[in-house]
Amino acid sequence: MNKRTIGIAGAGIGGLVAAIALRRLGQDVTVFEQASQFARVGADINLTPNAVRALDGLGVGNALRETAARPNFRISRDGYTGEETSRLGMSQAAEERYGAPQLTMHRADLLTALETAVPSDCVKLGKKIVSIECATDGVHLEFADGTSETVDILIGADGIHSVVRTALLGPEQPEFTGVVAYRAVVPIERLEGVSNLDCFTKWWGSRPEVQVVTFPLNRGRDIFIFATTPQDDWQLESWTAPGDVAELREVYKDFHPEARRLLAACDQVLKSALYIREPLPSWHNERMVLLGDAAHPMMPFMAQGAGQAIEDAVVLARCLADSHFVDPAAAFAAYQTARHDRTSQIQIGSRGNTWLREGSNADWVYAYDAWKVPLGSDAAAVSA
Repeated sequence: MNKRTIGIAGAGIGGLVAAIALRRLGQDVTVFEQASQFARVGADINLTPNAVRALDGLGVGNALRETAARPNFRISRDGYTGEETSRLGMSQAAEERYGAPQLTMHRADLLTALETAVPSDCVKLGKKIVSIECATDGVHLEFADGTSETVDILIGADGIHSVVRTALLGPEQPEFTGVVAYRAVVPIERLEGVSNLDCFTKWWGSRPEVQVVTFPLNRGRDIFIFATTPQDDWQLESWTAPGDVAELREVYKDFHPEARRLLAACDQVLKSALYIREPLPSWHNERMVLLGDAAHPMMPFMAQGAGQAIEDAVVLARCLADSHFVDPAAAFAAYQTARHDRTSQIQIGSRGNTWLREGSNADWVYAYDAWKVPLGSDAAAVSA
């Protein structure tokens, strides 16, 4: 087994999953997080069976099931007529077909479960990276607080504005999609006259960017509402900026009455502009590598952003712990071979947004097993 000092930039979902997986596989890991403390931020997380199965392999799945909801079906409906265009069995049906259910929960509950699984001495808070130098003896990091560290390799799990990505590729900016997202959480008792509240339901509009998505949170006590629409004049990326409830309702005033009842129940809403990057030809050099949004940020329309970061982290950890790969560059190349085609396909598919609008076979996404996918030359043969 190859054992090196591994630094991870970012203590989000991908970074923490990578830390847990690497430690379970015998590696030394330090996570550098710019925030001074862990906080309960964000609203929702939709974990499809491929992500849940990967998390089960880390030993955190049972903790997630304590607070999560388990949608019974994934349903698509025409936003105007209400006609159901696809229905996919989840919950027990997904457990039987894919080995894991779909779980929907507050994002903070997932982060708490991951934080609990990482020893506190493996995470250094208040470490904002301001300089990265890749040298023959390691990767030298300088932080805003004046301290520095050197690690053998550095994993960039630091999101769409990744400083590790900038160190690899040079300065660049994410692309504004022209689409904004509204988010709200509503207690289920406010939603009389709305069917399928125990399901993941997607109401499709006249354009791919126009949709309203709902699913249960907190073991079904609350309903999360996520709506998107084109709007070029709002480019604020913050996930904590307040939006206008009246504006939200006006955007979808022609939607089906059930969908409008969902929005009528919202008393406050958050609003954010959506940004993406194009697929990259390479995610690494000899000592640095990217995962998750740092490598392939995507639109939320397939609900795979977190799932792909989780899959990345598990596969990367397996490659770094595999004795067949004698140096970091070989491990990184094997990781990219195993992951690049899949993430690019999902990244592009999320932007097009036709996933499960009609039809109900999700196997190519949900049946993926990050713990068993072939690595190295075997992965190349499978992807070919």
